[in-house]
Amino acid sequence: MQHKMSLLRNKETETKKFRELVSEIGTMLMIEATTDLPTVETFVETPMGMAKCNRLSERIGLVPILRAGLGMVDGALQMLPHCEVWHIGLYRDEKTLRPVEYYNKLPNKATVQVCIVLDPMLATGGSASATIDILKRWGAERIKYVGIIGAPEGVARLQKDHPDVQIYLGALDEKLNDIGYIVPGLGDAGDRQFGTG
Repeated sequence: MQHKMSLLRNKETETKKFRELVSEIGTMLMIEATTDLPTVETFVETPMGMAKCNRLSERIGLVPILRAGLGMVDGALQMLPHCEVWHIGLYRDEKTLRPVEYYNKLPNKATVQVCIVLDPMLATGGSASATIDILKRWGAERIKYVGIIGAPEGVARLQKDHPDVQIYLGALDEKLNDIGYIVPGLGDAGDRQFGTG
């Protein structure tokens, strides 16, 4: 993963490769984030007989924060192809650095027991915290956050606002700059994924 992170951070990495790296790193982080999910014993018939196996016992939902979180969905679905995927659209107001909700198509009540929030960058923590607020009001029983790079300020904010939410990151960087970007970070993850920066 560290090798892939070095490629992801490189400002010369082209859009297509950047998207691939976000997905690949997302898969790697999902392995760690799902190790404690409960399973139930089951039996499966193989060509040679019956095998005792384990299957996940809870319904899982992936919740990418639009738009940058979209790049992590395919990698997460490689691990858990049966997941529901629900989208929350938030953008950060560049003046106030506060999240503004613009899209939410969650059904009336929770349809999953575990929600995994996907967003490459945990900068100020505002969007992550707001998304988790939305999911808790929706009725999500258990929530995890999976991101690629975080800033200490964002981690502290998320831990303060939601101490019950586990945080999984590929790297914890030095700080935020005066405009709320992670340093050294990798720039704007959404712009780099979609070629708009």
